[in-house]
Amino acid sequence: MSENLSSLGKKSSGVVIKDVSKIFQQPDTGKDFVAVNKINLEIKSGEMVTLLGPSGCGKTTTLRMVSGFEYPTSGSIMIGGRDVAKIPPNKRGISMVFQSYALFPHLNIWENIAYGLRVEKLPQEEIIRRTNSVIELMQLTGMEKRFPNQLSGGQQQRVALARAVVIEPSVLLFDEPLSNLDAKLRESMRDELRALQKRLGITSLYVTHDQSEAMAISDRVVIMKDGNIMQQGTPKEIYEQPANRFVANFIGKANFVEGVLKEMRGEAAVVIVKDTEITIPAPGKMEGVEVGKTCYLSVRPESVALSSEKGEFTGVVSRATYYGAKVEYEIILNGDPLIVEIYNPQITQQFREGEQVYIDFIAPCVRVLA
Repeated sequence: MSENLSSLGKKSSGVVIKDVSKIFQQPDTGKDFVAVNKINLEIKSGEMVTLLGPSGCGKTTTLRMVSGFEYPTSGSIMIGGRDVAKIPPNKRGISMVFQSYALFPHLNIWENIAYGLRVEKLPQEEIIRRTNSVIELMQLTGMEKRFPNQLSGGQQQRVALARAVVIEPSVLLFDEPLSNLDAKLRESMRDELRALQKRLGITSLYVTHDQSEAMAISDRVVIMKDGNIMQQGTPKEIYEQPANRFVANFIGKANFVEGVLKEMRGEAAVVIVKDTEITIPAPGKMEGVEVGKTCYLSVRPESVALSSEKGEFTGVVSRATYYGAKVEYEIILNGDPLIVEIYNPQITQQFREGEQVYIDFIAPCVRVLA
């Protein structure tokens, strides 16, 4: 990192959201709508945390409360040890990157990036130094005199990010910043954004509905539903140790196979599925699961083995879709569809629609949920 950029990230502060709720009154009915329900979340200094969930889950409302565009109904929001819950956005030391970029169309790229520094009334020499440094960092050199409508979507996103970073915020907020880009560009910009965040060490809160995006850029992922936090953890923890069926189904793909918990053998769970006994060596937390009661095996599509010779279960292929790197099968197992993904089909056995197959669950990868 160049000497001119050495201050970026040094002002980063942790964020603590404590018992925060946001209640809106519905104009048509007059009834209260709880958008966010007493959530607690801590973001450490320099950490990238992503809020993920379906539309209406409360993730954007939470981001807006941290930014100051919404005030919480109750609870506190601490940035760098200071409660900012009732403080205006411009007094919080934060910066935000919007979905729509929100660039000024009448200003060229250099002036767009320098705008926040001019608002702060910094000396002209300081404005020039910091703006030029960030332009170099964002690989926008040579585009300074262009206007936003002369740039591609990816270049506009870089300008929006540069404008947010140049003011050296203590916290950087992202409101679905890549959703307007095409799939391939979104992927490359996602990687650039994560590399930049790690390089500068800026505390970041990111909102998206894209699961793969959340998995790729985050130190931690927070899954929300109906204004509540369902689970938070590293991408690996969320994917491999889902707390419930909602989380398992929302992150990636999951099959839920009904069974009955027969017993616990040490750390392993013994589950009966259609008269077949399956031992799950690492069943997860199993919150709400009781011996003798119905439970569900969470089986990822890649955690299923298929064979034409033998297996624990038999099923019939109802669909086979070739994707190049993998083949996705839909198999009817005991009357229910089971999604299976087999990678590298050039060297693995392929099955046709209507063909009977034998099925084995890769037990160490299976989790037991209520």
